[in-house]
Amino acid sequence: MEHQNTGRILVAGTGPAGLIAALGFADAGFSVTLVGTEASGPDSRTTALMNPALKVLERLGVLDGLRPMAAPLKVMRIVDATDRLIRSPVVTFRASEIDEDQFGLNLPNSALYPALAKAVAAHSGIEWRKSMVETWHLDAGHVHATLSDGSEVTALLAVAADGRMSPAREAAGISTSARSYPQAALVLNFEHRADHAFTSTEFHTETGPFTQVPLPGKRSSLVWVVRPETARELLALDDVSLSTRVEQRMQSMLGRVSVEPVRQIYPLSAVTPRRFAQDRVALVGEAAHVFPPIGAQGLNLGIRDVDDLIGIACENRADPGAAKALASYDFKRRPDILARSSAVNLLNMSLLSDMLPAQLARSAGLGVLGGFSPLRAFFMREGLRPGSGFAALAGALGKQVRR
Repeated sequence: MEHQNTGRILVAGTGPAGLIAALGFADAGFSVTLVGTEASGPDSRTTALMNPALKVLERLGVLDGLRPMAAPLKVMRIVDATDRLIRSPVVTFRASEIDEDQFGLNLPNSALYPALAKAVAAHSGIEWRKSMVETWHLDAGHVHATLSDGSEVTALLAVAADGRMSPAREAAGISTSARSYPQAALVLNFEHRADHAFTSTEFHTETGPFTQVPLPGKRSSLVWVVRPETARELLALDDVSLSTRVEQRMQSMLGRVSVEPVRQIYPLSAVTPRRFAQDRVALVGEAAHVFPPIGAQGLNLGIRDVDDLIGIACENRADPGAAKALASYDFKRRPDILARSSAVNLLNMSLLSDMLPAQLARSAGLGVLGGFSPLRAFFMREGLRPGSGFAALAGALGKQVRR
């Protein structure tokens, strides 16, 4: 028991990243205290999880129960729906091109969260304190958290999964660079007449992406990025009028559309911390990166944060929060997080830009992707598993040279 206490991990935050972190650390043999209240209120959003993230859920024993509510993503398309002078060609990514049956699954958050929470509640290695952290105190040897119910938790490592405003990140003195965008995402689900054929389509518009992602049956989820005032106008429309607007925006690609009742608006912003760990606090999920919803990166990146952090903690079991361990985590996560967030933010800014060079750059990039299959395969592999695209691209380029 004494050994367990020396390895105690405090996970702050009970969104999907925090629940996955608690389960992963407990499965790796650490004694875990999870701090945070249960989610409340409806969440109509869905999360597109790529195959590597699904393997993590499978390892944690929660994937099988989720499969019936999920739809596979077999094809992903990018369509330039702007009215600009320079328009990009349609780019289609097929999982079969890289010998995969699917890129991943689209899961409703209303199914994902309860499945994770149930697994946490059933795990003997996790103590779930359903209270919030009131104050943090970090010293050389430990993390101390005082909770709103008056109790205290002491640990060697705090996993900050407490969201984009992260009090744990602030307590560790980690500064961020942040920007808010003149955009908001309208999120809803809808039924449609035609079959989606497990294809997700991202229409690029002047105000941001309009992204349709398959759900089981003839249903899809939608993330529609527009100006904040437009989002409020769309939210106020009756179901019939909004259904017509959605169908027009997607060029009747899926036939007649019927939106479902629950709709939500999320303002868009980007937050990048200067460091990803410091003073016995390691950042995961939205505490470590916030960027616009383009290219299904958010929780997939958060799950990689958790996976890498657990791997490093296992190599430093005597003190997983030691400066050496946290430096390793910061070093390991930095390239992945900065590359993903920079790419997404650049693409988003190019959509908002009326400047011809930005439009040309985006068009040229998508044009090369559409016309050169080894590069397209590289991006697909990199999208699934960072680093895996380089070896495959080198091999493909070598074949081209030898011809």
